[in-house]
Amino acid sequence: MKKLRVGIVGLGKISGIYLDNLTKVFNDVVELVGVVDLIEARVKEVCETYHVQAYADVEALLADKSIDLVLNLTTPQSHYSLCKQVLEAGKHVYVEKPLSLTVEQASELVDLAAKKNLMLGGAPDTFLGAGIQTCRKLIDDGWIGKPIGASAFMMNHGHESWHPDPEFYYKNGGGPLFDMGPYYITALVNLLGPVDSVSGYAQKSFETRTITSEPKKGQTIDVEVATHITGNLHFESGAVATLVTSFDVWYHSMPNMEIYGTEGSLRVPDPNTFGGPVLFCRKGTKEWKEIPLLYGYAENSRGFGVADIACALADKKKNRASGELTRHVVAVMSGLLTAAQEKRQVAIEHSCSRPEAR
Repeated sequence: MKKLRVGIVGLGKISGIYLDNLTKVFNDVVELVGVVDLIEARVKEVCETYHVQAYADVEALLADKSIDLVLNLTTPQSHYSLCKQVLEAGKHVYVEKPLSLTVEQASELVDLAAKKNLMLGGAPDTFLGAGIQTCRKLIDDGWIGKPIGASAFMMNHGHESWHPDPEFYYKNGGGPLFDMGPYYITALVNLLGPVDSVSGYAQKSFETRTITSEPKKGQTIDVEVATHITGNLHFESGAVATLVTSFDVWYHSMPNMEIYGTEGSLRVPDPNTFGGPVLFCRKGTKEWKEIPLLYGYAENSRGFGVADIACALADKKKNRASGELTRHVVAVMSGLLTAAQEKRQVAIEHSCSRPEAR
């Protein structure tokens, strides 16, 4: 099998795990060729550590005909424009979440990739890990009967206490829904299928945030987005889920995610991770039983989505973390914000197929 030759654009905080995994975990199907970043010191360090090429700019990387796929790790505001540039250059692209900031932009990318017969993929790929794939098999095998509902909670008090550069998380494209929602919504779609309508409420609880982390300790952030969102998701299967994403909650005791069925309940691991634990409770009992993980990749395996593209190309199949899936997630998130603003139920027009199980 020919290795997929990859170039990375953007060497921010998330890039470290991608660099490690593409060069050590998935190097049987992927070859990291080179990188681009605006900060020269970062580029130099990465090139020396991983023995890859430095490109002067994005145009230089795209001009390299040996590059098959570009991994887009820029900030969300640049996701659409860079992905479009990559596709127009005739290369496959995989992008960090979200695919774009609007459904219209996401659709343009999906259509462009299809027109050019190129692979488009996007994070999160955590649903491919051992934890959620074990849950998928248990559901598919009927352990909880017919799924009828779910609950999912992503609640903390934001990034200003620990992140070195937290301003973005309170600007357009940030907030708890667009920042963390993709993990939860992608996992729910993988387990229950696509969403057909949503309703919800959203609020901005604090007008400003004070940074307490270094190196910007003491600086004030003006909050521009909703920071506490509560939504209801109705799935094409008939199941209904409650989703809460918040940067306003100091403490809580809610599970990350649970799936409820006619024969029992399933507690799903944190969808921002690849591992477990997976807990199952059968009807008629009150005891949660831990289920051993049935698959590999329980550790942080970011980059799995890129490797999956390499395998999909070789097998002439559709990649799992596909453009259609990531567009659907953008549509659900956008629908939730529209529902909150307009105080109505919103139909989700852009569906997707349930990703193939591992």
